[in-house]
Amino acid sequence: MRPVSADCVRVAGGQGFWGDDQEAPVRQVEGGRIDYLMLDYLAEVTMSIMQKQRSRDPAAGYARDFVPLMERILPACVEQGVKVVTNAGGVNPPACARAVGEAAERVDVAGLRTAVVAGDDLMDRLDALLAAGHPMKNMDTGAPLASIRDRVRSANVYMGARPIVEALQGGAQVVVTGRSTDTALTYAPMIHEFGWRWDAYDLLAAGVVAGHVNECGAQVTGGNCLAEWWTIPGLAEVGFPIVEARAAGDFVVTKHEGSGGLVTLRTVKEQLLYEMGDPTAYVTPDATADFTTVRLSEDGPNRVRVGGVRGGPPTPFLKVSVAYSHGYKAVGTLVYAWPDAAAKARAAACVLRRRLDRLGLAFDAVRVELVGWDSTHGQLAGEPPPDLPEVQLRVGVRSDDRGAVERFSREIAPLVLAGPPSVTGFAGGRPAVQEVMAYWPALIDRGAVEPGFAVDFFEA
Repeated sequence: MRPVSADCVRVAGGQGFWGDDQEAPVRQVEGGRIDYLMLDYLAEVTMSIMQKQRSRDPAAGYARDFVPLMERILPACVEQGVKVVTNAGGVNPPACARAVGEAAERVDVAGLRTAVVAGDDLMDRLDALLAAGHPMKNMDTGAPLASIRDRVRSANVYMGARPIVEALQGGAQVVVTGRSTDTALTYAPMIHEFGWRWDAYDLLAAGVVAGHVNECGAQVTGGNCLAEWWTIPGLAEVGFPIVEARAAGDFVVTKHEGSGGLVTLRTVKEQLLYEMGDPTAYVTPDATADFTTVRLSEDGPNRVRVGGVRGGPPTPFLKVSVAYSHGYKAVGTLVYAWPDAAAKARAAACVLRRRLDRLGLAFDAVRVELVGWDSTHGQLAGEPPPDLPEVQLRVGVRSDDRGAVERFSREIAPLVLAGPPSVTGFAGGRPAVQEVMAYWPALIDRGAVEPGFAVDFFEA
């Protein structure tokens, strides 16, 4: 293994989303030296799912698969001194922490110190905040949150690194948060280890870039990579990223030796561009990073050095992620075979629309796609060739009227015998009717919510 100097901290990424490779954190802990394991579970829609789970069970509302994972890796983490930082707590961080403590007991890990970071969940405070003059307008439309208040299912403010650093300073071996920013899970350990000041914005911005590189798991080590993707080896056992960070702010992106995938200038560049708005002002709760100042250089096989990052102060606001009910949807599919597969599918869609019109059903949105031809590129795909071997007709509807959507779900199956010929792929019964959760991005004065962030400790 490559020697690492004393001022280097190795922060390993182990999860890029809820549902990511459950073996990746195990490989990160067992594959070589790391100091921190960062596990990112949350996306905008995830919070509403967890809130719905908690409404049915007060002990739920967090990433359940995080607990059996911890049961597997806790003994090795404690033995090797690896600290775990995660937002798996979702909308119920205390319950998640208690479950981790119970897992520690099951594997005979005594004295585990777990920190819980709470305060991001605004649901109980939402009406008071609105009444106090915080409209939380939609960042895209400018509409006030009051216009959909009765349909809000979750509201969480993005926390930065400060409470995580507080938890680490308190001796936490496991830190469980709610809606932390993805990047803070990586740069909080760097701030803690190196003692960076909160106004050292170039250093904080370097940490933000490191967090952005680390947050999406194998996406920076060859997964989902467009650059000569066919040449990337070993995706079945792909190595997840490790950031080797130094006190001066530069860091190296790498992975465990012998693991699959690649870390190259190309893979790192692709990840840097991921979900990028204004590259000169990547906003986080702790600093604003200028990605145009990032400098990359090769540092050996599967090693890319990142430096030169410049940053500035944070904005006076924090971002709020709101999920609200936006009606109901159902999606039905049928597969049509050659000859004239696309023509049959389009004819079936026309028949379906006429039947829905005859029934007097109105929908807020109707989407028709030919999977295998235009579902990705839409009209840019042009006209399908007549010799397509097969296409999948996919029809989706959305409406505030659940009854209309349920009736739509009963109109797919009749097309098998009362529509165009050569249907080969109808299975699974009627399409399920699902509640639609829409995303409402907003800003709020940080002074109105930041004092509510709290850190508690659990001993197991």
